[in-house]
Amino acid sequence: MKKLLVLLAVMAFAPLCAGAQTGIYAAFSTSDFHKPNVGWQYGPMFGLYYDHWGVPFVRMGLDARASFVGSGSTVEDIGLIGPRVQLHPHIVPLMPYVEGLVGAGHVEFGQGIARTSGTDLAYQAAVGLDMTIFPHLDWRVAEYSWGGVQGLGQGFNPTTITTGLVLRLP
Repeated sequence: MKKLLVLLAVMAFAPLCAGAQTGIYAAFSTSDFHKPNVGWQYGPMFGLYYDHWGVPFVRMGLDARASFVGSGSTVEDIGLIGPRVQLHPHIVPLMPYVEGLVGAGHVEFGQGIARTSGTDLAYQAAVGLDMTIFPHLDWRVAEYSWGGVQGLGQGFNPTTITTGLVLRLP
């Protein structure tokens, strides 16, 4: 009976003892703005996540990121922060995750009287897969995100595909 109580106590407090994990990443993104005469746009994304809470096989925390997609007269520059949940099975080197992010974004596209430009509230939902390739180094195999920037007077909901590297700090 004593062993059972000790086992239950350890299981109850194990989530509080799970170590935090910080990751710094740099990635390459390509976005489809879904606008006429605007092709796929490309650019870098940088970020930092901090998974401060976890139970076996699951970690939760925050992600903060900035992306700079496009060039010239067609750009989307956004800074976002939000919650993140990652499965961390330890048996295989694959770690899927989901995120919901909000922040600010600046968008410019179009020409002449059809030009749209503005800075406003931005949001993004992301799902991705990281794969460990070396200790403390992951390949962000793929991330798919859908988001938008409010207040532009028309719908702006780009979809983005990203790949890159993640450095997990001990």
